[in-house]
Amino acid sequence: MKRTHKLKALTLAAAACISWFSPSRPASGTPRDDGALSAAICPIVYPVDQSPSDRGYRYFFYGDGFFINEQGYLMTAAHVLSQLHGGQPYVLLRQRSGPPRFVLATLIVVDRDHDVAILRATPNPFEGKYKVAFLPLAYDWLAHNHAVLTAALRPSKPLDAYTLDASVDERSPSQVFDFKFSQLDKGRNDTELFLFNNEVRRGQSGAPIVSADSQGVVGLVEGLWLRSSLVPLATAAEQDTPGIGAGVPIHYAIALLQQRGIRWYTPSGTVGPYDTFSGNAQGFSPPTPISVVTSPYPSQSLFGGAVVLDALIDNRGRMVETKVVRGASPFLENALSTVRSWSFFPARLDGQAVAARIGITFQFSQSREPPRSTPPQAFDESSPGVADRAALPLVAVEPQYPATSAGDGSVILYDLVGTQGQLTSVQVLRDSEPFTTAALTAVRQWHFLPGRRAGADTDSAAIVVVAFRYSGTMHSLAQTK
Repeated sequence: MKRTHKLKALTLAAAACISWFSPSRPASGTPRDDGALSAAICPIVYPVDQSPSDRGYRYFFYGDGFFINEQGYLMTAAHVLSQLHGGQPYVLLRQRSGPPRFVLATLIVVDRDHDVAILRATPNPFEGKYKVAFLPLAYDWLAHNHAVLTAALRPSKPLDAYTLDASVDERSPSQVFDFKFSQLDKGRNDTELFLFNNEVRRGQSGAPIVSADSQGVVGLVEGLWLRSSLVPLATAAEQDTPGIGAGVPIHYAIALLQQRGIRWYTPSGTVGPYDTFSGNAQGFSPPTPISVVTSPYPSQSLFGGAVVLDALIDNRGRMVETKVVRGASPFLENALSTVRSWSFFPARLDGQAVAARIGITFQFSQSREPPRSTPPQAFDESSPGVADRAALPLVAVEPQYPATSAGDGSVILYDLVGTQGQLTSVQVLRDSEPFTTAALTAVRQWHFLPGRRAGADTDSAAIVVVAFRYSGTMHSLAQTK
């Protein structure tokens, strides 16, 4: 049975794309510098005319992209490129003096599961006479009511566009109010989208969504969300908004950049993905996550479950090996699909990046009627004689579904584990109250098999993802009446 918010219940790409026939280094732009924000956004186009008219050269407009570094790399939604039907994409760039010009955009890598594409403009416009800037990427997870700004650039006549015509800068402030999993294309893996209370207009696909707090890009415009629950629709109506927009979190794009070693920047100016994270600190520090996403709760599952993974993170922060310690279908498939889109800062040994292992646990929990406690889960010690292993749970307490909630939620925790297997600290990577409190209460009762490096137990790290599902019982609603 397919989930009701899958592709068949959506019209995302069609609502946001338009398609026809089957130099000195600039500072990064932020919403506080609207000129730089405009300079970072570039329309994805296909030139039509070989010679200009009094309106310049005619082109087909498909959506937007935006630059992420001074080397000419840019990103957009993958479905923007699919509208070209195999044609060569270009970007339309403003010059410091003179009319806008077409610049070739070469596809570098694409993730069709999560609708992200990375391109590179050639020749590099940052070394030429163009008005260009790049945007920083903010990998902190969004929360409900987070204020964002959708920034797009489109021709004034999208269906009849020429290079000498005026362009329109569109700025749409809104708030994030919900998160939904969806298959963005038939047969693809699930992607977690965030929904914001503003309608997406035609041609805005691939445009950046910028955080009002960090001033960094937190996502790409995906399209319109046309089928949602009654509560989010009511919320949007109360705020007098014309529609609901859907965005792809920047986490999926960061994973592509990490895999290819492509430079990017944070709002604080830090360079990613890994090459500047060095230092003189002594000793060992485990891998730390840059960008992680949650897993969808399997729709076909009648009860909860757990998956435990032992992952190897190489010295470039890439997950290169994943051992399944515990887990079964359908939870295992979802967990493995999810971790492929994660990215990390590598472990460090005396200041140098090294490969190391990290434990990953997915806990799938659901509401029960009546509420009841479940006994701690005891895991067998796996491969006790191995030279290297991650911190793995020996005793895990399942979180209790919050009595004050009647919905789904997800929490991600980053745990540091001592040499005796004790939990030394917990950091919340993905916050979603009241589920966060329930997850923290449970995880603080866990005990771990300590991580091992070169045959010796060591301080290590583990990531715990807790996915809560509301099973439809009424106990929580009754308690709130």
